[in-house]
Amino acid sequence: MTQTENTTESRKGKHLSYEERVKIEAWKQLDKPLSNREIAKQLGRAPQTIHTEIKDGLARQIRRQKQNGKIYEYASVQYFASTGQEAYEQARKNSRKPAKWLQAPNFMAYADHQMKKNSWSPDVVVAEAKRGNLFPNEKIPCTTTMYNYIDFGLMTTRNIDLCLKTRRNTKPARNRKNRTILGELIEKRPDIVERRERFGDWEIDTVNGLRTKTDQALLTLTERKTRYEVIIKIDGKAANPVNQALNTLREAAGKHFHLLFKTITSDNGTEFSGLSELLKGVTDVYFTHPYSSWERGTNENHNGIIRRFIPKGTRMSDVPLSTVRKVQDWMNNLPRKILGYATPRERFLEEMSKLTLDV
Repeated sequence: MTQTENTTESRKGKHLSYEERVKIEAWKQLDKPLSNREIAKQLGRAPQTIHTEIKDGLARQIRRQKQNGKIYEYASVQYFASTGQEAYEQARKNSRKPAKWLQAPNFMAYADHQMKKNSWSPDVVVAEAKRGNLFPNEKIPCTTTMYNYIDFGLMTTRNIDLCLKTRRNTKPARNRKNRTILGELIEKRPDIVERRERFGDWEIDTVNGLRTKTDQALLTLTERKTRYEVIIKIDGKAANPVNQALNTLREAAGKHFHLLFKTITSDNGTEFSGLSELLKGVTDVYFTHPYSSWERGTNENHNGIIRRFIPKGTRMSDVPLSTVRKVQDWMNNLPRKILGYATPRERFLEEMSKLTLDV
């Protein structure tokens, strides 16, 4: 480790300053110039550092002399602090790898479009660009870098455009009383459901509009393995509309309902009070602990996605069925990291093809 005279401060890793270069120039222009090793000792630098600096800072000088009517030119090389500084700054510029956001304007435009117009997350943008070979791999940044670009204001997309980033809730849970239990609790659910190894295990909930008895609501069902989403518009958050919607699903599936819906996990909302009786002997129904929405985390996450398009406070009766269908299709056609960037629809169709459905 190189040290300065009369001090233990390390100079290793510190670049020469312009002031030090000026000193080198002065020492080299003395009548008896100092050697590189002597200069290194004076500055507390490694001799090789001084040798390299002087080599980079040499400039060719031309001296002209007139003699007997003729002009003679004499060439020499000399170290100059300004030349050394210029060489250093150029080397530093070349040592830095150009930022990808400067080198990939087409990808940046594509990313902004997908995030702002199609509500894609940065991770999905990066994955789809790679999966589809839309751009050279070296032009595509990683997901973390994409978030940094947004934070630093290098894109037209802002954090407010990323719905999940502005919906984080850090409030502590409240300890509530009067907890109603409607049926078998979730701990009695088979382990295979928890592991998501089997197709046909669903989570169910409702998404409300206005907090009035006259407004409609959405019944949402999420298949745990494929993340496939079913959204049904119902006439209010109550047990009868929920039961009617599930009866419609049973009629559509016919005798195959038990293969498509092996289990359903619900919360303890009053709208699901008739769920166990309605599906008795056909589908196993389980209930989360009161005020423990994270126990049906997949469905809760999907409800949050729905809120991107249908915010809280929206009158659900004013939302047309075509909009509900568009939201459902968007969710089922969104590439998902958890699925290897396949879409829920692709995974759902794969599972359906494995089932033996006798007509």
